[in-house]
Amino acid sequence: MSLSMAHQSPLVSIPKKTTEEVDWTTPIRSAIAQSYGEDPDNYAAECANLQRCRQDAVKGAGSDMTARDLLYKYFGQLELLELRFAEIRVNFAWRDAFTNKLITQTSIAYEKASIIFQIAATHSAIAAAQNRSDPEGLKRAFYYSRTCAGMLTYINDNFLHAPSTDLSREVIKFLVGIIMAQATEIFFEKCTEEKKGNTLISKIAAQAAFMYTALSDEVKEFMGKGIFDRNWVTIIQTKAKYFTSQAQYFRALADNAAGKHGDALVRFQVAETNAKEAHRTASSFASLFVTQMSPNLPPDAGPSLSDLTKAHLALCTEKKNEAQRENDLIYNAVLPSPDTLPAIEKTNVASIITIQDVYATPDVQKVIGPDLFIRLIPLSVHESASVYSEEKAKLVRGEVEKADEAEAEVKSALDAMGVKDGLTRFKAIADGALGEEEIPAEVRRWREDIALVEEREGVEGLMAELNRLKDSVQRELDSVSRDLEIESRDCEAMRVKYDHLWTQAPSASLTKSLRQDLKSNYSALEAAAASDEQVVTLWDSVKAEIALLLSPQVEEIFRASTEKAGAGSENLLDLDVASESQDDEERAKIRQFVDEIEERLSRLNRIGRERNEVLKDLKEKVQSDDVSHLLLLNRRNTGVESTLFAGELEKFRPYQQRLAATVHHEQLALQEVSQLWRGLKDIAGRGPGARKWEERERRKKDTVRRFSHARDVYMEVRDGLAKGLQFYNELTELTSSLKRNAKSFISSRTVERDTLVGQAETQKRLSSTTSSPPPPLAEKPRPPPPSRTSLDGAFASMNIRGHAPTPPQQQLPSQTSWSTTHRYSSPPPPPRPSQPPSAPTRASMLPPPPPAPYQPSAPPSDPYASLGIFGSSATSSSSTTYSTPPPSTSSALPPPRPPPPPQQQQQPYVYTQNQPPYAQHQGQQSYPPPQSQPAYGGYPSYQTPPPSSNGSLPPPPPPISYQSQYGSLPQPPPQGQQPQQQQQGQYQYQGFPPPSAPQQQPYGGHGYPQGYGR
Repeated sequence: MSLSMAHQSPLVSIPKKTTEEVDWTTPIRSAIAQSYGEDPDNYAAECANLQRCRQDAVKGAGSDMTARDLLYKYFGQLELLELRFAEIRVNFAWRDAFTNKLITQTSIAYEKASIIFQIAATHSAIAAAQNRSDPEGLKRAFYYSRTCAGMLTYINDNFLHAPSTDLSREVIKFLVGIIMAQATEIFFEKCTEEKKGNTLISKIAAQAAFMYTALSDEVKEFMGKGIFDRNWVTIIQTKAKYFTSQAQYFRALADNAAGKHGDALVRFQVAETNAKEAHRTASSFASLFVTQMSPNLPPDAGPSLSDLTKAHLALCTEKKNEAQRENDLIYNAVLPSPDTLPAIEKTNVASIITIQDVYATPDVQKVIGPDLFIRLIPLSVHESASVYSEEKAKLVRGEVEKADEAEAEVKSALDAMGVKDGLTRFKAIADGALGEEEIPAEVRRWREDIALVEEREGVEGLMAELNRLKDSVQRELDSVSRDLEIESRDCEAMRVKYDHLWTQAPSASLTKSLRQDLKSNYSALEAAAASDEQVVTLWDSVKAEIALLLSPQVEEIFRASTEKAGAGSENLLDLDVASESQDDEERAKIRQFVDEIEERLSRLNRIGRERNEVLKDLKEKVQSDDVSHLLLLNRRNTGVESTLFAGELEKFRPYQQRLAATVHHEQLALQEVSQLWRGLKDIAGRGPGARKWEERERRKKDTVRRFSHARDVYMEVRDGLAKGLQFYNELTELTSSLKRNAKSFISSRTVERDTLVGQAETQKRLSSTTSSPPPPLAEKPRPPPPSRTSLDGAFASMNIRGHAPTPPQQQLPSQTSWSTTHRYSSPPPPPRPSQPPSAPTRASMLPPPPPAPYQPSAPPSDPYASLGIFGSSATSSSSTTYSTPPPSTSSALPPPRPPPPPQQQQQPYVYTQNQPPYAQHQGQQSYPPPQSQPAYGGYPSYQTPPPSSNGSLPPPPPPISYQSQYGSLPQPPPQGQQPQQQQQGQYQYQGFPPPSAPQQQPYGGHGYPQGYGR
C-alpha cells in the first residue's frame, strides 16, 4: 500500500438545508376540485401519502443510503405532481445551508431545488464517508462525488434567481469545483494504488493541483462574506500545494526513467519545496482543528492531512537526495531553471453524472415507486393517449387482415386442388388395399340420434298408444249412439202407448246437434284410421333398415358394400399389369408423394398456429401498453407526440416481422404442395386402381343414401305419430264432452218422461169417470196405412223414402229409421181452430220443461296440415253448413198466437261444423246427417222455429193442411181433446231435414289422400 493510501486524504462534504412543516393536503384538494372537477375525498389517501413522503425525506433523515432513497422518492413524486398541478401554491420554508436564514417561497420549483440540494449534500457525505483503501469504497466515493456535482449543475442550469445564498450560481459553481477536485483526487488515489504509469499519474496530479489552486483563489472571496468554513480554506490551500508536489514528483520519476536526470533532479527539488509548504500548512491546521467547528469534515481531518503531507515530504526529500548523489557521481547533468521546465500536461479524468442518468436507473425507479396520483390524468393527456390507442388499433387491424387473407388463400387453394379429400384416396391406393372402412360420420350421427330417441320413446310404443286412444274413442262414440237410440225408442213407445195424451217432444228434433257431432266424430275417426294405416305402412317399409342401422352389423354393411368393388383383385393399384414389381414401384412413388404432401400440410398447420400465437402476443402487448405516463412527462414539450408515438410503435416491430415471415413461409409451402399434388395426380390418377376406388366410393354413397332414406322416413313416421296422438287426445276430449252432454240430455228426458207418464195415467182415470166419454179412437184422423197399435206397427209406418210400408222386421235400436226425411212440396196446413181448454185442465197437463238445447261442438281441427309423408293424393273438405232447427222451448204450452203470413219464412238456425281433420277419400261415401222419423200418426212435420232473442214464446208453426195429403178433413175430435191435440201439433216429431247438398271437395284443397297429410 502506498503512503498516500496509508494516510487517507480528508474530503469536504456539503452541509444540508433544514426545513419547516409544509401542508400539501389543502392546496391539492382545492386543485382537484377546481381543475379536475372530482371529489377530493377520493384522493385523501394519496394526499396523506405525499405528506408522509416529504416528512420522511427532510425530517430526521441522516446522510446514508436510506436518506438518499427517501429523497429520491420525494423528488420523483414532486416531478409528477408538478405535471398535474403546475399552478399550485404551497408555502415552502427552507433555511440556508450556510447562513441559516429562513426563506419561504410558494413555487414548487423552490421545493425541487432545495430537495436536489439535499440529494447533492447526501451524495457528498456518502462519498466522504467511504473507506477508500477498499476498492469498492473507492468506486462508491468516485461515483457519488460525480453524481453530487451533477445534481448541483442541474440546479444552476434549471433554476434562476435563487432566493437563498446556498442556491446562488456562484456558490453552486464553487461547490461543484470542490466536488470535482475531490473526484479527481479519488481517481489519483486509485491510479497510485494500481501503480499506473508515472506520466499518467503526474497528469492527474497536475489536474487536481490546478483545480485546487483555482479554488484557493475563489475561496478567499467567499471568506470575506462569511459563507464557508475557515477550515475549508486551509484544506484547499494545503491540497493545492500537495498535488503540485505530487505532479512534480511523478514527472521527475518519469524524466529520470527517460534519462533526463537533470530535469528529474530539478523537479524533485520543486516537489520537495511544495511538500514542505503543504506540510507546514497541514501541521498548523492539525493543531487548531476542532471537530465541532467543522461538522462537514471528517473527525480526523487534521491529523490525517498532516500525516499525509509529512510522508510525502519525506519521500520527496529521499528521492531528491538520491537523484542529487547520482547526478554528482554519475550523470553530471546540467540543472535547468525550474521556470524553464516543460509544463506538466493535465488530464480531466472525472466527469459529472447528470440527474437524468441517475433517475434512469432501474434501482432509482423502483425506489420512487408508482405515481401517487396515477388515477388523476389531465384531459390533454387523455386526448393524446386516445390518439395513440387509435394508432395501435390501426396497426393491429392491419396485421389481422393480413393474417386472415393469408389463411383464406391457403384454404381456398387446398380446397380448389381437393388435397384433403383426395389424399385419403391416394393413401389407400398406395397401401394396395381398401382397409377397414368405418361408419361415415353422418351415418354415425343418425344412428346416435335415432338410438337416443328410441331409448326415450320408441315408435312401437307410440303406435300402441295410438291404437289404445283410437279404440277408446270408438267405444265412447258407440256408447253415445246406443244411448241416444234407446232414449228415442223409449219416447216413441210411450207415445204409442198413450196416444194423444203423450206430450213429450220427439227426441229427433232435440238430438239433431248431438247426432251431427256424433256423425262428424265418426267420420273423423274413420279418416284417422285410414291415415294410421298409411303410417303403419311407412313404418313397415323402413323398420328393418332402422333396426339394421341401430345394430352392430351396420359396420359390416359398409365394409361389405366397399369390398364388392375390390372383389377379385388383391391389389387396388393396377397401373401396369406386366409385373408385380412395377406395381410395387408405382405404389412406392405414390407413397412418397403422399408423405411429402402430408409433411407440407403439417408445416402449413404449424405456420398457422405460430401466426395465431404471434397475433395473440401482439394483441396482449398492445392492450397492456400505456403511454399516459410518458405523455404526462412530456406534457410541457409541444410537438413531440408524433415522434413519441412513432418511437413507441417501434416496440411492435418484431411482432410485425414475425407475422410477415409466417406469410412468406406459408406461400412457399403452398407452392410445394401444388407441385407435389400435380405429380401425384399424374401418377395415380389413371389405371384400374383409380377406377376401383371410384366404384368403391359409389357403393359407399349408395349405402349412405339407403340409410338416409330410412332415417328420413323414420322421422316422418315419428312426426305423423306425434300429430296423430295429439289429434286423438283432442278427439278424446271432444268425445268425452259429447258423452257428458248426451247423458245429461237422456237423464233430463227420463225425468220428464216419468212425470208425463204419471200425468197421462191420471188423465186416463179422469177421462174414464166423466159423463160423456171421449169419442172412440176410430174417429180420429187416420193416415192411409192401417192403424197399428203396437210399437212394431208404429215403427213400421216410419218408412225411409216414402214407399209402401214393408212387413215389420226385427231391427237393432241403432238401425231404426232415424235417418230418413220427408220433404214436402207445400207447407203443412194450419191446425183447425179449437176452443182452449179450461185453466185447470191445461194446468194439470203441463209437463216439466225440457232440457236446454245441446250446442254442438266441432271435432278437433287438423294438426297435420304441415305433414307431407303421404304423397300428393290426400283430400280435404271445406266446412259444411247444416241447417239445424233449434229445439222447442217448452213441452206443453198453451196454443200460440196465429202464425205470420206464409211468405215470411223463418230463418233457420245455421250451425257451421268444420270437417274432421281425418279427411275422407275422394271416392268414399260421405255420411249424411241423421234423418228423422216421420211425424207420429202420419202427420207431416215441420221445423220448429228458433227461439226469439228476447226470451218470449216462439212464434207458432205454419198452418197444417190435411187436405194436401188425404184430400178430406178428418172428423174433429171431441171438445175435450182439442187442447191436447193442439199441443201435440205444436210438438210434432221433427226429423232431420236432408243437408242442403254441401259441395264435397278434397280435404284441404290439395288433392292428397285422406289422413294426416296436407
